[in-house]
Amino acid sequence: MNKLHIIKVGGKVLDDGPSLEKFLDDLSGIRERKIVVHGGGKLASELAEKLGISQAMVNGRRITDAKTLEVVTMVYAGLLNKRMVALLQARAVNALGLSGADLNSIRAHKRQGGGIDFGYAGDIDEINVPLLAKLVEEGLTLVFCPITHDSKGQLFNTNADTIAAALAISFSERYEVQLNYCFEKKGVMKNVEDAGSLIPVMTESEYRRLLQEGAISQGMIPKLDNSFAAIVKGVSRVVIGDSGSLSEIIQAKEHCGTILTA
Repeated sequence: MNKLHIIKVGGKVLDDGPSLEKFLDDLSGIRERKIVVHGGGKLASELAEKLGISQAMVNGRRITDAKTLEVVTMVYAGLLNKRMVALLQARAVNALGLSGADLNSIRAHKRQGGGIDFGYAGDIDEINVPLLAKLVEEGLTLVFCPITHDSKGQLFNTNADTIAAALAISFSERYEVQLNYCFEKKGVMKNVEDAGSLIPVMTESEYRRLLQEGAISQGMIPKLDNSFAAIVKGVSRVVIGDSGSLSEIIQAKEHCGTILTA
């Protein structure tokens, strides 16, 4: 079975020129098929603040009212997506930037229940795998921003970690899929301020324990929730690690990032 790498990049990497350049250099060296998913929450928050639009986060997920949806669509599907595509083209990687609305790629619905109204936040219903697989087989590197739609004209803000996991799961019947979450940290750590507290291998039971103790919080929660869901549903390998170590992560080198296991 052919390999496919689903690589999500986010955090401070997108705002740091040298870090982003290093990540894209390593990405361009991957010869197997690949799909990239990017976040961009910091830039969206900064623009919202300049526009006087208040922001709220719950468990690492953004509350998306109508004005915030406009901001994140401009930032995610516009500036950040096209900037990344242009930088990949400069590295001879033929990239295609997409939102979930493009080509009906990712259909979603408004999140319901849970006691919290997340506004125009979308939960994924379907990935258009047949069409996307044709593009991947043509040698294109797909670059997804975290905007989805409901096929009725409504856009949604969908967590980028969730999109990466959903893509990995959906493609796992066709490819041997490795899901990689890349950001500015070395991986999952017991203490985010202590690089020496890296957890090289994490089971779901350990994650639940650390979550209960409060050692895991904010944006790491959706990453880990999605990671373990992906493993259960057929994704062959999930690694959370430093964007600067992408080449080593892809090569499955030891002591590089946090490897998730059931």
